[in-house]
Amino acid sequence: MSPENEKKVDVVTFGCRLNSYESEVIRKTAAEDGLDNAIIFNTCAVTGEAVRQARQAIRRARKENPDAKLIVTGCAAQTDPDTFANMAEVDFIIGNGDKQKAGSYKLTPDSARITVNDIFSVQETAGHLIDGLKDRARAFVEVQNGCDHRCTFCIIPYGRGNSRSAAAGDVISQTQKLVAQGYNEIVLTGVDLTSWGTDLPGTPPLGNLVTRILKLVPDLKRLRLSSIDAAEIDDTLLRAFAEEERLAPYLHLSLQHGDDMILKRMKRRHLRADSIALVEKVRAVRPDISFGADMIAGFPTETEEMFANAVSLVDACDLSFVHVFPYSPRPQTPAAKMPQLARPLIKERAARLRAKAEEALTRHLSRQHGRTLSCVVEKPGFARAADFTEVVFSGDAVVGGISDIFIHGHDGKHVIGSLVQTELQQAI
Repeated sequence: MSPENEKKVDVVTFGCRLNSYESEVIRKTAAEDGLDNAIIFNTCAVTGEAVRQARQAIRRARKENPDAKLIVTGCAAQTDPDTFANMAEVDFIIGNGDKQKAGSYKLTPDSARITVNDIFSVQETAGHLIDGLKDRARAFVEVQNGCDHRCTFCIIPYGRGNSRSAAAGDVISQTQKLVAQGYNEIVLTGVDLTSWGTDLPGTPPLGNLVTRILKLVPDLKRLRLSSIDAAEIDDTLLRAFAEEERLAPYLHLSLQHGDDMILKRMKRRHLRADSIALVEKVRAVRPDISFGADMIAGFPTETEEMFANAVSLVDACDLSFVHVFPYSPRPQTPAAKMPQLARPLIKERAARLRAKAEEALTRHLSRQHGRTLSCVVEKPGFARAADFTEVVFSGDAVVGGISDIFIHGHDGKHVIGSLVQTELQQAI
């Protein structure tokens, strides 16, 4: 991709880490297709707020770029193309099944304005390898896409289709390529990461992929997993956490709630006790591990007692990083038809859950005092530790390199430290 074309195509990303990866494929594909003077919006559909933010960004972009082509893709474009078709600012809408395909951005005045096909007919994943990620200190590798589960609140299967896995050999080849370019940290990402392998010969578990990567890419300094389902962690993956220091000591769990009745109504595959047992089992083999979680406040039928069980799960699992979602009814989902709570009550409970999340983060940050953390430098003066802690530091370090940082305090959001050594730093 030439620098000229890169400047002519801007990609605005909303939502998950997988979208971040795919935006780089989109950027490369659009440039190779010869797209010029365009802004592509890679949208998220997980909440109504995510869709609202995308619409707002599109309107703003049109005012600031009256002559640019505005193209909308991603999960919101896939699940609700009419919302964007009704916006005069939008020139083209491309579904998730086509957004990474060569030729999708060879757009002319005669091209169809809406290209959104049946996402459940898509079979492939990770069909494109990328050379690197623009302006990022770590690289993401898509190993899985789609989801076979049907949680009652979630619209993502309708935006992503059924679960499908990238072949282990392709994942390893891409990881080797990225490490050769100087990336020190690789993040394995997907919509339902722990379902990787269920559609491959022999149905290998995610732990097999992780151990193969670590064995066959010995120069990789750190391998990280993105969000995983609390219902699934295989024995091989557990053993990898116990034995392999290069596997980052952090797991972000899709917990969603802490009350059994709400979990059943969400159609989750785990109960409260399963969540607690999981973190205890992993901590037993990797004491330095930290946990994050996604949690929903204000799910339909949630009583005050049920909500209290969600709040108390933060302490019961000793979570460090909690991402709180106020419940948002999504079209096509069963939960949207359940008795809804009043929006002010949902917002109030989300605020209370966020207050508990801030308390948990403060507790985690305080524990880091006096420790030396191994961190990937994301930008000058800012890094992220192996356990996902954000670090503000003094001293010069190469962006993308790994540095040891001594921690002497925190500000409630980050730990604060000083650079100790830089021998592991490597430029990207």
